[in-house]
Amino acid sequence: MATPNDLLIKQRSVIEFLAAEGCPTANIHARTKTVYHEMCISDCAVRKWVRSFKGEDPRETILRDRMRSGRPLSASVTAHREKVDCMIRAYRRVKQREIAKAVGISKERVHHIVTTVLGYRKVCAR
Repeated sequence: MATPNDLLIKQRSVIEFLAAEGCPTANIHARTKTVYHEMCISDCAVRKWVRSFKGEDPRETILRDRMRSGRPLSASVTAHREKVDCMIRAYRRVKQREIAKAVGISKERVHHIVTTVLGYRKVCAR
């Protein structure tokens, strides 16, 4: 089964092809809706992509998302997860601040890894 990103790229290529033929955006959305059903992109997104493809050479267009500025999501990599898990298993009373300092990531990211990724939670011993 194709990933959601692959489906977006396929739909963009269909939109590019039909826009180059001069097909109206409403027809493009209707045709993609018949093929992709609930995984189809919205009418607004179809209009945005048709506008971006106007006036461009179809051989020169880039269908993949371009790199954006900003900080990459590198704090949730597997190595960090394993370090956090090892520190917690070694000493269960370790603080998130100490983990963040030892691993070199933010406290918020440590909290996300501990609660969401590893599934740990606070248990009352009373």
